[in-house]
Amino acid sequence: MTTTRTLQVNPLSPEPSVIAQAVEILKRGGLVAFPTETVYGLGGRALDEAAIERIFQAKGRPARHPIIAHVEGEEGARGLSAEWTERASRLARAFWPGPLTLVVPRGHALPSSISGGTDSIAIRAPAHPVARALLAMLGEPLAAPSANRYQSLSPTLAEHVLKSLGGRFDLLLDAGPCAAGIESTVVDVRGDRSRILRPGALDLLQIRAVDASIELTSSTAAEDEERPSPGMDARHYAPRARLIVAPDAEAVDVARKHLEGGARVGLVIRGAETAISGVTVRTLSFDPKKYASALFATLHALDDHGCDVIVVADPPAEERWLAVRDRLARAGS
Repeated sequence: MTTTRTLQVNPLSPEPSVIAQAVEILKRGGLVAFPTETVYGLGGRALDEAAIERIFQAKGRPARHPIIAHVEGEEGARGLSAEWTERASRLARAFWPGPLTLVVPRGHALPSSISGGTDSIAIRAPAHPVARALLAMLGEPLAAPSANRYQSLSPTLAEHVLKSLGGRFDLLLDAGPCAAGIESTVVDVRGDRSRILRPGALDLLQIRAVDASIELTSSTAAEDEERPSPGMDARHYAPRARLIVAPDAEAVDVARKHLEGGARVGLVIRGAETAISGVTVRTLSFDPKKYASALFATLHALDDHGCDVIVVADPPAEERWLAVRDRLARAGS
């Protein structure tokens, strides 16, 4: 393992001297963890096969699982794609930079390892000023999955990255919390109609306003199945504690039942503060975006508190909650 350095960086106006140190590490084949508007990413040069292999090793990620390539904008994406359609361009113009990942045919410039050996590539242009400064100074795309061990909770704070991956990469750029707190929405724009492969920080209603025919498809892949997108495992985004999604009206009773069974219990609910003797309660917002922003940080905190079981009150079965429900379903699988 290497020794991981941490540098503080201004989240709104990144210091060029700090970004330059990160770029120097990347150019010599190293790995840098950095913030995006969604979660922290673990970055290496997307054109460097050895750096991509280091990412897979650091995360303990299976080789068949693709990594998102990060670019500054549409021009960079065109250079990585074997075919860039008008539909891809329309979505990129509407939502980039931002939390939208587009799956397109992979161009020959990219190593096949970045896409898990498939002929597609997932690309996005992040909006976070630190990520954008890094891409601009580097002058080439970054391969960057979330900066955590495979299937574990995604990191929305620098401390989450160190807890999960400390010593497995070279530099951490700490710019505080990630705003969205949940991964990008992945849209496959190959074929006649666009398909959402992974719901995320950009909601379906926004995308439909630009691409009315978009489909929401099954986003779970078998272990031996090719996958064009990350986040398609049945189990993913999981805390160390056992996570149980319970019907909203029953969540408190489920928490008490596990407490009576001797477990250390955390409970995640929405709305008013609630005190339950012996249970660590965390209250999140009724607003789906605010809830998503706090979800992973809350689960990290309950893990660190030593909870054996985390009970989460089931969010509403509405499209606005699609990404949150997806993450909870996989975390509790």
